[in-house]
Amino acid sequence: MIKSKRLLHIVFNKLILWVERYLFYPSSFFEYLLAFALLPLSFLYCVVVISKRIFAKAKKPPIPVISIGNLTIGGSGKTPFLIALAQEFEDIAIVLRGYKRESKGTILISQSGTILCDIKTSGDEAMLYAKMLPKACVIVSEDRLKGINLASQIGAKVVFLDDGFSKASIEKFDILLQAKPSPKLPFCLPSGAYREPPFFKKYANLVLEEEKDFFREVAIENPTPHMLLVTAISKPQRLEAYLPKNIVGKQYFPDHFSFKKEELQELMQRHNASSILTTTKDAVKMENFGLNLSLLSLHVKINQNVKDEINTFLSNFR
Repeated sequence: MIKSKRLLHIVFNKLILWVERYLFYPSSFFEYLLAFALLPLSFLYCVVVISKRIFAKAKKPPIPVISIGNLTIGGSGKTPFLIALAQEFEDIAIVLRGYKRESKGTILISQSGTILCDIKTSGDEAMLYAKMLPKACVIVSEDRLKGINLASQIGAKVVFLDDGFSKASIEKFDILLQAKPSPKLPFCLPSGAYREPPFFKKYANLVLEEEKDFFREVAIENPTPHMLLVTAISKPQRLEAYLPKNIVGKQYFPDHFSFKKEELQELMQRHNASSILTTTKDAVKMENFGLNLSLLSLHVKINQNVKDEINTFLSNFR
């Protein structure tokens, strides 16, 4: 029974990773054929998304909102970018959905450096923000406007909205991060990786490109001789450029996957690893396991002109 569950678990993980790769970077004839065969569904999806954007009536929040988003599913570096940007400001709140959390409603995760709940309540991204931004308040809410209102009530002067580009019902300053590399096909789901049509970038206040408007710097904390890469981020292949030579194996899990200590111990034994090399986002789900962790510590540097544009928006907010 246990072996059957493990086999199903492995097959499911591989299926999720294949779907992600197919959407971003189709490579086989079958994958291209599938993408074009699903175009009618993609067209219907676009009709719904465009209609929502056209008929949305933007409500002005009580405090200025700066949204960090993208047009595609999965990661484009929003989390480290937001952390780097938020560190430049005082009296701020981070508002996000809290994807994959085991809770519902609007919840204050942290306030002024005090973390008020566990990771099951917050979700991995919210907990990472809480740990990396001790001067900020972190709020999770399916209804982003409720989260923004709570931020205002507890004294925040500025809200950073994680993954908020599609929230056209909220008046905000939209920063759109371009995926790098861009998806091979310019189609929306389920024929491609776009959750909103590529031309929607015209609605953004700023469209930023990596290595032009912002830059990544990666260092490895606590390196060991035999490191096993374990991560559950979208498009894990983007880590390849930052990996050292002494990697003894790579284990990819679906985005926001919840790790189990026993599974990680087994992986370490199988690969004879002296530590698990992982991202800071993954590490918040492993830190209580007592395992030896090496961290891919990512820092983002943002050009001054981006900060100047934001400061202009804040000074003009009424």
